[in-house]
Amino acid sequence: MTAIASPVIHNLVGGKWVTSTSLAGIELLNPATGEPLGYSPAGSAAEVDAAVLAAHTAFASWRSVPAVDRVQYLFKLKALLEQHLDELASLITIENGKTLAESKAELRRGIENVEVACGIPVLMQGYSLEDVAPGIDEIMVRQPLGVCAVITPFNFPLMIPLWFLPYAIATGNTVVLKPSDRVPFSAARRLELIQETGLPDGVVNLVNGGKAAVDALLDHPLVRAVSFVGSTPVARHVYARGSASGKRVQCQGGAKNHVVVLPDADQETTTKIIADSAFGCAGQRCLAVSVTVTVGEAKDWFRDSIAAAASSLKVGNGLDPASQMGPVITQASRERVVGLIGQGAEQGAQTIVDGRGTRVNGGAGSFVGATVLDGLPATSPLMETEIFGPVLSVVHADTVEEAVAMIERSAYGNASSIFTSSGAAARKFRTSVSTGNVGINIGVPAPMAYFPFSGWKGSFFGVMHAQGRDAIEFFTDKKVIVERWPKEWSRKF
Repeated sequence: MTAIASPVIHNLVGGKWVTSTSLAGIELLNPATGEPLGYSPAGSAAEVDAAVLAAHTAFASWRSVPAVDRVQYLFKLKALLEQHLDELASLITIENGKTLAESKAELRRGIENVEVACGIPVLMQGYSLEDVAPGIDEIMVRQPLGVCAVITPFNFPLMIPLWFLPYAIATGNTVVLKPSDRVPFSAARRLELIQETGLPDGVVNLVNGGKAAVDALLDHPLVRAVSFVGSTPVARHVYARGSASGKRVQCQGGAKNHVVVLPDADQETTTKIIADSAFGCAGQRCLAVSVTVTVGEAKDWFRDSIAAAASSLKVGNGLDPASQMGPVITQASRERVVGLIGQGAEQGAQTIVDGRGTRVNGGAGSFVGATVLDGLPATSPLMETEIFGPVLSVVHADTVEEAVAMIERSAYGNASSIFTSSGAAARKFRTSVSTGNVGINIGVPAPMAYFPFSGWKGSFFGVMHAQGRDAIEFFTDKKVIVERWPKEWSRKF
């Protein structure tokens, strides 16, 4: 049994649910069982246009609603998300594959962003100064942009849209959400809950589809801003095409995250945390560790320790409370990950834990077991490939400086971590490493909602990141007003 009420996928346009008239896009299967869930529509420019026009119409009145009144809908949304947390987590697990515990944790992080956005009456404030010249005052205020597009991936179907959506509407914008065509059901359920808050029709709209829908949003003249999370090649496309249309664009791309282990790291805890980072969510997260760099004598113990941790993981249906890791999103993704593991072995790595033969329930699901590759050559293309699966490569360096240089050579710059009991080594690492998010004895350095989700190099395109104060900057325009109300007129300024 599934928690999906209907296999038919609808768009939400101006407060009305409408069936997509575009061609069928992809068949959706439960990644754990292979059970059919429905078909995701391909999307069309006409459907995008209808959603954008509805958002544009709603913007005229929504922008004038006082900020303190706008956030009341977010307070209601937070309560509804809490109330329906178990239901939503089950839905995420069914269409994405991650475990129920991971789905619930995802929701918690999303709810944190709703909470932060409730502070918009303070966060959106401008500033002023009297008498910048005799009798002249100057004021800076923030105003909303208009229609904002939010394009999100499959791996965190409820959390990632909440990096953007609450801030966008709280600052007075309207939104067209285009979720991944792999996970449309949880997106629709979230929009139903948003409707329950009483939010005016058209403030948030939903349009489903693939590349045709994305390009239509990037080209639409009424879309003022685009927020995107996905792979680096697609992020480059979205950033280039959206910027060429004069839009404000922020694009979170892919990653190849490194963790450095020093000899003085706590062996048991370090291993557990790195295993959680590498294999949690089946490795399908942009902050998952992909490469562990052991330094000096850490090589002697880490290899066997991480192999034992990977081998002990119970892989299964995410709805089973005993499962510690679920499947990857599709059979095509499984085949890709299995192929990359094979490439690593061919290029000289030793497969000390091999998850390629993992089968659950007769092999119907898209499962790959936790895999550890030891000694992957520095020249291997896999050192730069975002595998997006439960695969950890272990390499060695003689010094911290050598490990940092490995990270510097990477085209990505999303996250890196170090495990050590030395404050001096940790401080040097965090100062010199070339990634936007840094963990010290933290396996997944995911920023809290009131900090920006940073990213450097090929992991981010734009200026302002998701979440917190960066989100306020991204979703507002600054307007500076210089005013004079003299008793006697003067031309001096």
